[in-house]
Amino acid sequence: MDRLEIKAPAKINLFLKVLGRRPDGYHDIFSWFQAISLFDDLYFEKRPDGVELAVKGNYPVPTGEDNLVIRAIRLLFKQFRLKGGLKIILQKNIPVAAGMAGGSSDAAATIYALNQLYDLNLNNSQMAELGLELGSDMPFFFSTGRAQVSGRGEKIRDIFLPLDYEIILGIPPLAISTREAYAGLKMGLTIPHPDIKFLPCKDFKGLVAEIENFGNDFEGDHFQSFPELGRIRDIFVSAGAAVVRMTGSGPTIFGLFEDMPEGEVISRLSRGNWRIVKAKPIVLPAWD
Repeated sequence: MDRLEIKAPAKINLFLKVLGRRPDGYHDIFSWFQAISLFDDLYFEKRPDGVELAVKGNYPVPTGEDNLVIRAIRLLFKQFRLKGGLKIILQKNIPVAAGMAGGSSDAAATIYALNQLYDLNLNNSQMAELGLELGSDMPFFFSTGRAQVSGRGEKIRDIFLPLDYEIILGIPPLAISTREAYAGLKMGLTIPHPDIKFLPCKDFKGLVAEIENFGNDFEGDHFQSFPELGRIRDIFVSAGAAVVRMTGSGPTIFGLFEDMPEGEVISRLSRGNWRIVKAKPIVLPAWD
């Protein structure tokens, strides 16, 4: 195999609790992650030497050594003493610094692609372990796409979550650094794991019942600093969303709907300086 095209999905946090700062400088979290049908597209082709990354789309990102795709390639080339080079084309459809882990998903897809192109025979656990060296969100993308996530993101427990609902994303023209968002929390060392017990979620109504009282711990500060996020939330609520949350460290706001709104409701959601994207919850892997 000399070339490969794959999709890298975004994720949302159905809720997100930040438990505190760890001695290593990271933060412990407790969250439900859900993969969604918003994808970056990646094309990989072997070449004799050198690594070249080209980025297309409405969300330009640096193509140098700081790019997570390049870092994933460097990591695997060094770890497995791979020879030759690669040409990569990244069609960027997931917004940058938007709380949907697009960069982490791209890097996870890159680890998977090199596993295929170079016959490394790595299983999901091994690929997740490699990904954790690059970012805390990375292991999730080697799960089933529906997971309870804890630790700094490396503790993944696959859980059953329903898929019988619709998602609308409200993406404002803001970029919020994950590192700066966590630093702004000014929390002490990690508190004990929360005693949270969940009932099985057989359908959308059951999911809503389980998470409606859990929010995102970044929302308080972010809604105060960026009033536009509160406006998006209020419009989603008025449009009938059963749950409205910010995902990750922001700024994307999402609404969960039993049925996809149409016509006047979509028009109402679109009346602002933000992009509206329709999506669905999905299972992983998305690249098979």
